[in-house]
Amino acid sequence: MSLHRVASLETFAILPTDQRSRRSSDASARARKLTFNPLPQEWDPPAGLDQLHAVGAFEVPRWKRLFQVAAAVVYCLFASGVVFGYAAIKPVLKSEGAYRDICSAPGGLVSEDTCIEIHLNLMFTVAAVATNVAALPIGAILDHYGPRVCGVLGSLFLAIGAALMANESRLPFDGLLFGYLFLALGGPFTYISSFQLSNAFPKNSGLILALLTGAFDASSALFLVYRIIFQKSEGAFGHQRFFMVYLIVPVVIVILQFTLMPSQSYKTVGELVEEIEEPVAEEPEDQVDEETALLQEEERQHRADVIEGIQSVLGSAKADKQAKREERKNEISGVWGVMHPYTSWEQIKSPWFILICAFTVIQMTRINYFVATIRAQYEAMFGSIEKAAEINEFFDLALPIGGIISIPFIGMILDHTSTVTVLACLVTCATTIGVLGIIPQTWAAYGNICLFVLYRPFYYTAVSDYSAKVFGFRTFGKVYGTIICLSGVFNFSQSGLDFLFHQTFKGNPLPVNVMLLSLGLAVGLGLVGFVAIKAKMIKRKMLSEEAYGAFSDPRWNH
Repeated sequence: MSLHRVASLETFAILPTDQRSRRSSDASARARKLTFNPLPQEWDPPAGLDQLHAVGAFEVPRWKRLFQVAAAVVYCLFASGVVFGYAAIKPVLKSEGAYRDICSAPGGLVSEDTCIEIHLNLMFTVAAVATNVAALPIGAILDHYGPRVCGVLGSLFLAIGAALMANESRLPFDGLLFGYLFLALGGPFTYISSFQLSNAFPKNSGLILALLTGAFDASSALFLVYRIIFQKSEGAFGHQRFFMVYLIVPVVIVILQFTLMPSQSYKTVGELVEEIEEPVAEEPEDQVDEETALLQEEERQHRADVIEGIQSVLGSAKADKQAKREERKNEISGVWGVMHPYTSWEQIKSPWFILICAFTVIQMTRINYFVATIRAQYEAMFGSIEKAAEINEFFDLALPIGGIISIPFIGMILDHTSTVTVLACLVTCATTIGVLGIIPQTWAAYGNICLFVLYRPFYYTAVSDYSAKVFGFRTFGKVYGTIICLSGVFNFSQSGLDFLFHQTFKGNPLPVNVMLLSLGLAVGLGLVGFVAIKAKMIKRKMLSEEAYGAFSDPRWNH
């Protein structure tokens, strides 16, 4: 799971055109309806009049909007990405005998410790896959039924997951696997449905998104706090008691959904501006009677009130300044709009999609594999359980902190550097992490973790930024959703990597790490090379068009 950071939360729709040029995807042609739905329109046609309509921020009191944002940040801190604290809770589950009854049976193909390791890692793998695949239906549900329904569904999944985890020893099926799966499903329902709150304060939308993202990254520390409590209590506060207490979280979220949180999404900047620009219907003067004149006056007064409200949340010069900033960022990118005029299927068939998708699959697998096996890897590399535990504890603390620290720097890098430079940084960081991960030295282990916790949010954010700039917002849900969904499905390969690590290579992590490093480097170099060549071609074409335009200017003929 990741922060789906894009240049704006608004979707840009390209008007039908026969000319497939980059200039045909001008930002002036925009559909101002905020949508998270990744499904093609022909699969999921628009709902009728009963579909929830968005509400303008100026229609809700400022104090209520402030409390809504604060509440969302707090419950995202406790619910949105807790499953990614797996490395912290894994030692607790192992010490309490998770899967020991299954793995201690005689005649197994692998040792008891390896069997437990594989089962626990599978639990995390399934949760990671579910987190990514869940983005597909969540978008459609959010568009059709609003954020309240999404929040309630997320609470339900969290409650089911916590109840299963707390009672797993009494269940006739794998309660840990299914419990962790439901916790993973509850996270994105609560997190993604909170994105629309950035429109509650349009002038501060970036800050709100940063707060929500920080809460998501920090939520992985929940299991770290629990593990510390578990160790301080010498095992008395077991995971059954912890998850029974955790049931308070979904209950509180449900209460907030029905008492404080909005049932409808807030309107985007584009939708607010569209309200102002919509012309008022005028009746011919000879057809205006007293009643019609009164209705027209009421409409004008309502329109004036709306404009005043919009200006109070936007500021009069906000739209122009934002448009200029976006235009500048698009120019810096170097490849903005290159695939905007094309259909989603044409985009998915293109090298622009295939290369970024392959790179994302490999990197997401590497990231989740490292999170799942960090302690086992360093136990094998250093031959010391104590040293591996020390490194694991540092990782548990660094993971949420690194995500929070990196937020402002990620935005600066993406907004002020070209797409080629961003991709080159991704490949360089990924390769450095891979190299540090195979060096059996303490400095390399800590350096690897420090770089990893900064790279993880940067990578996820850069992929969404690339998708927005290259493919556009009109197809963003479908294209980006497909990338994340495929990456999630391919995460099932972690079970195979686990088997290679523990059985085929006899507990030696180096061969698997070298394999992932080599694949990532090969695909990454191909991606950077392709985008760099295309960016040069685009720049050359634009320069020639500008030169041709200047030469054909009538003023040059005098």
